[in-house]
Amino acid sequence: MGIAQLRSIVLDCPDPRRLADFYSALLGWKVASVEDDWVVVTGGRPGRLCFQLVPDHRPPEWPTGERPQQFHLDLTVENLDEAEKEALALGASKHPYQPGEKEGFRVFLDPAGHPFCLCAD
Repeated sequence: MGIAQLRSIVLDCPDPRRLADFYSALLGWKVASVEDDWVVVTGGRPGRLCFQLVPDHRPPEWPTGERPQQFHLDLTVENLDEAEKEALALGASKHPYQPGEKEGFRVFLDPAGHPFCLCAD
């Protein structure tokens, strides 16, 4: 057993509420708390996503660039095509570089520019 348990994954962004609303809709989670510079969404299980205000936030440049990707979220979906349509409707954008479509995953950017993948179940 480890000495700690995961509490939160925190994403820096220029608009915490907007990004929390995006992930809330994408994951079907609830917005649990809202402050001026900090918003939390949770699915009711241990672990949560938090969004922290960084006024001069600059999104990562992936797959190469001056600001490399530090991490990303892999999200499992039942139907990749349907999930893509819904993610785009929520405000995601499909990244031009798609290294894993044949392997069953697609790369997107959230409204603040963080990469995330939709992965076939």
